[in-house]
Amino acid sequence: MLPSLGFNEIIILGILALVVVGPKDLPLLFRKLGKWTAKLRGMAQEFRTGFDELARQAELDELKREVDALRRTTSLQEINRELTRPLPTLEDYAGVASPPKQLEAPTTTASPGRGPSAAPVDRAAAPEAANASGDAAAPLAEEIKPAPIARSAP
Repeated sequence: MLPSLGFNEIIILGILALVVVGPKDLPLLFRKLGKWTAKLRGMAQEFRTGFDELARQAELDELKREVDALRRTTSLQEINRELTRPLPTLEDYAGVASPPKQLEAPTTTASPGRGPSAAPVDRAAAPEAANASGDAAAPLAEEIKPAPIARSAP
């Protein structure tokens, strides 16, 4: 593009400009040269900005086409079916058959003041009693009492 200028060439051009233009008009020449350089840089920046804008516009047009294509191919029923599908369980991932689910909740009698209660089952003494109902966690849940929530004064 432009020839490379070394220090010696710049000194020779400065002396030549001083002799040809004169010391009185040399600052005016440098000022005009600076303004021209600024205009050239501004025009180059404007060109670069316009080119970048065109590239962004082309990219946006491509994205719009992709979104329209997705809208045409994807229906709301497919999305709803995908969202309402049950999540796989750990047994599904492991390839193990999941235990049958119990449809009815175990019945308990309520005693006044203590909430639902049943006779506590000793697991060591009667493991078949917990397995007979099909709900091994029920006796455990009845034995554990939640601690009351204590609130501090503000």
